[in-house]
Amino acid sequence: VVGGRSNVNELKEGAIEELLGREPVSRDWTGIRAGLASRRVLITGGGGSIGSELCRQVARLGVERLAVLELSEFNLYKVEQELRVEFLVVDPILGDCGDAATLERVFSRVKPEAVFHAAAFKHVPLLQHQVREAVRNNLLATQTLALAADRHGVHNFVLVSTDKAVNPSSVMGATKRAAEIYCQSFAQQSKTHFITVR
Repeated sequence: VVGGRSNVNELKEGAIEELLGREPVSRDWTGIRAGLASRRVLITGGGGSIGSELCRQVARLGVERLAVLELSEFNLYKVEQELRVEFLVVDPILGDCGDAATLERVFSRVKPEAVFHAAAFKHVPLLQHQVREAVRNNLLATQTLALAADRHGVHNFVLVSTDKAVNPSSVMGATKRAAEIYCQSFAQQSKTHFITVR
């Protein structure tokens, strides 16, 4: 249009799916609901961008109990207030998912059947200079959480990873890839079913 080779009236309406370069993935909400309805669910990092959306989605599925473990008091408060308006009673837990003592208390009290692990540091440029914290939070906390899930007989453990874990070129991507590898390896000896999503 700008170059004069086309007219405005030749433009057609576009769909976002046309930009994917593949078939869109459709969710089996019936199967998902059957897998989570009346279950006790723990979501780590539930106040973050991905975690809070997971909380909204899981709350709609009729779970028996939704426990949200979050390190940020403000984010935990926000997601709790939002979920209490529309959904079930939410169990907000302020704490670090890398702290074994906190996890022991949470798992003993909540007795989760499914864990969605969304807690992570995600900001690539910031983590390039914070290697120790990236490893501690993204890898070691995942290990601590996986061990607790195994010890307490959790059925399903979902690790929320990132596309940056594919051939990682950053500290963030490398720590998330290491967390994926740990969970894949640990799954070989655990009764807990480990799933990684990117």
